[in-house]
Amino acid sequence: MASWCVRSMRQSYCAVAVHLRVSPRLFCSVAQKKNSKSSSEEDQSPALDEQKSEPAVENSLAEEKARLEEQLKETMDKYKRALADTENLRQRSQKLVEEAKLFGIQSFCKDLLEVADILEKATESVPKEEIKDQNPHLKNLYEGLIMTETQMQKVFRKHGLVRINPVGAKFDPYEHEALFHTPMEGKEPGTVALVTKIGYKLHGRTLRPALVGVAKEAS
Repeated sequence: MASWCVRSMRQSYCAVAVHLRVSPRLFCSVAQKKNSKSSSEEDQSPALDEQKSEPAVENSLAEEKARLEEQLKETMDKYKRALADTENLRQRSQKLVEEAKLFGIQSFCKDLLEVADILEKATESVPKEEIKDQNPHLKNLYEGLIMTETQMQKVFRKHGLVRINPVGAKFDPYEHEALFHTPMEGKEPGTVALVTKIGYKLHGRTLRPALVGVAKEAS
């Protein structure tokens, strides 16, 4: 009986020992399975996060691209408008400079016109029948006045100042100033019949209108 008990205890001890020797291996395999499962889950979670974040990043980049393109478009529009304004300003400035060169002598020419008028009246007031060799002083004076008037008109033309003597021409309110209207035979109505004062133009611009009388229809 005692020997049987001893053998039973030995068998139980061997079974426990075998169980103890086998269980760490089981524990290790279970732990490895758990660790591999957790690591695979951890590896998959960043990939899922990246997949979820990719559309948001693409949307953000698309919005940023659209904003930059709009900003570039506005900047180019402002640049083109600035170029156009600069070119217009340059052209206006150039035109003003050219006009200043052409019409800078306008006031001086107006003053000289009075001198030309006086010379013209002086030559017209001399009786032609008195201009004889028997009257050399008057003749020389008259010839001197004619030469002075001719030279003055030559200087006027050199600087773009020309006479307006519109007898028989159509009345132009931009070049003529009507003092009166009167019926005249042989004159077409609306034409200049008489010039009482010569006008002048400076480089095509009326400096002084001609004072005229305009023909009209007989009533």
